Amino acid sequence: MNPRALWSLAGVGLLGCAGLAWLGLSQQGATQSVSGSAEATVEMRLPPQVGALGRLEPEGEVLRIAGSPGERLGELLVTEGDRVVAGQVLARLESYAERLAEREYAAAQLQEARARLQAETRFSQAQIQEARTRLSRLDEPQQMQIRSQEAVVERIRAELADAEANLARFQELWQEGAISQQELDQRRLLVRQRQEDLRAAEATLSQLRLARERDLLNAQAQVQAAEAGLSLAQAQVQLGSLARNLELAEARLERTLIRAPRAGQVLKIHTRPGEVIPAGEGILELGNTDQMMVVAEVYEADILRVRPGQQATISNRALPGTLQGRVERVGLQIGKKDVLNTDPAADVDARVVEVYIRLDPESSARVAGLTNLQVNVAIDVEG
Repeated sequence: MNPRALWSLAGVGLLGCAGLAWLGLSQQGATQSVSGSAEATVEMRLPPQVGALGRLEPEGEVLRIAGSPGERLGELLVTEGDRVVAGQVLARLESYAERLAEREYAAAQLQEARARLQAETRFSQAQIQEARTRLSRLDEPQQMQIRSQEAVVERIRAELADAEANLARFQELWQEGAISQQELDQRRLLVRQRQEDLRAAEATLSQLRLARERDLLNAQAQVQAAEAGLSLAQAQVQLGSLARNLELAEARLERTLIRAPRAGQVLKIHTRPGEVIPAGEGILELGNTDQMMVVAEVYEADILRVRPGQQATISNRALPGTLQGRVERVGLQIGKKDVLNTDPAADVDARVVEVYIRLDPESSARVAGLTNLQVNVAIDVEG
């Protein structure tokens, strides 16, 4: 074999051995590198804070105060920045004047009906009293006449009994011949006279009693007629229906008044007097700026680390310093982001949960006029 060829084969063998040795060292180094990365992953800890974007809003959210869509606003009684109390009238619709006139008309009708009822009642009560007085005045003298006639009847009965007793005694004397026939006849005539007097007196007594009963029935009928007249007058004055009409007019009038559902501050006015109330915006926005909140949108992957009571730090470049607050509650729904990052590469379809953070009094007062300001939120999830 050519010596040059032998040296060539020897060189190839040495290169092959060197290549195998380098490959073994490379595999060992790679194995050690992978092992080191795994140990680093095991030792990696989660950050002590959860970051999120958020927005400032008053406690209880911002309320959109609206009226009936399509109605025209007649009068606005507040301006932006005004503080109002619950139930305060904020605005009046254009139909307020018409509804007010309807209410005043219904109230006048009811008032007139009540006055008419009072007059009818007084008149009927006077008639009832007159009838009762006439009844009492009629009954007293008639009772006296009846009692007097009863006394006459009793007297005549006594006289008749005495005459009958004398007649019996004179009858015995006549039989004995002690008196004449003429004297006996006189006694018989006296008995008949007393009998006639008794029948006449009893007839008069019966007439008096019948007249009293008749007059009493007539007087009582007059009393009942007066009482029925009072009931009729009260029924004809329809106070119930007029009162319902007034209630309906007051309800319609109340619908033209826009009242504050709770205390707060007027944040923005969307509709001015003379404009039609838009269906989407309403008349104005109202919020309780005395207590400001932060609504942070926490990614769904981090939400399990957030719970009520955790401290939160809020910042924005427009603020001279940071704000402090605590997590008050964690939302119960997962949705899309509402607060969008200025980064064009940000994921706008990220799934987030709203976390409500109550600012402390000092921080709340600093941002009372910055509703909807976008802020950066850092929630301390450790400690």
